Amino acid sequence: MSPLHSSVVSLSIGSVSQQTFVCEEDELCVEEPLEIRVELKRDGSETTRPLAVTMRTPGSDEELAAGFLLSEGIVQGRNQIQSIRQLESNIVVACLAPSVDVPWSKMQRHSFVSSSCGVCGKRSIAAVFGAGAQRQPLGTPRFEAQVIHGLGRAQRARQANFRRTGGLHAAALFDTAGNIQANSEDVGRHNALDKLIGGQLLANRLPLRDNILLLSGRACFELIQKASMAGIPIVAAIGAPTSLAVSLAKELGITLLGFVRDERFNVYADAGRLVEAPSDLFTNFSGSVRK
Repeated sequence: MSPLHSSVVSLSIGSVSQQTFVCEEDELCVEEPLEIRVELKRDGSETTRPLAVTMRTPGSDEELAAGFLLSEGIVQGRNQIQSIRQLESNIVVACLAPSVDVPWSKMQRHSFVSSSCGVCGKRSIAAVFGAGAQRQPLGTPRFEAQVIHGLGRAQRARQANFRRTGGLHAAALFDTAGNIQANSEDVGRHNALDKLIGGQLLANRLPLRDNILLLSGRACFELIQKASMAGIPIVAAIGAPTSLAVSLAKELGITLLGFVRDERFNVYADAGRLVEAPSDLFTNFSGSVRK
């Protein structure tokens, strides 16, 4: 295999077609743990503690850490992150402002989903608001269906490692004219979005109120939650949304699109931003749009 800590490694495999066995080279996406540590300086003392461990594809680790801190509600803005540094190949340390209060007891990977919630999802949605998410202004920004039809092509053109391995998720950011602003890849779809949001956070571009997010797979609750923390008003997914993702999108005023492929898509929440939607349409409309 090629050296560790790259995004892609190569190895020899056996390829079988019909009754033929051939030895050839293949490429795989790398999956390794990343430990995110938090450093706090208060009253003349310094404390560094592990915050979370996530399985990720190496690369953009600082952005991943920044996006994780924001989407989990630990920080609310760039000014609360003093620095992020790579301590070792699989360890990053984020130095936070003294005013940041880290909820250590609650820090689990799915921290917004309570085991006591049952199947209703209401407490999970309430927790997102409690972490600092705000409802998006209704009806803005506006976008045309034709823009959505072109997002997938633009994203795929930026997925260099996916073309090599076929094993990575992606999250891409567009303006409402369909121009791609950024794209991130990772073996985990949550990490791909954290890398994307973290890069925008470190560049001081949040909130992303005039942007469209495209997810390469399905849209689940956590991805809508992460988008909301970055102020993204429009989320489009190549795959299907989950029921709780739709509920959260409606609560937050996020336009949620699914099955964005083959020149069509479905609208699951807030069609009011879509130019082609009837003017008397309710914002919680669910339906499909075809070219």
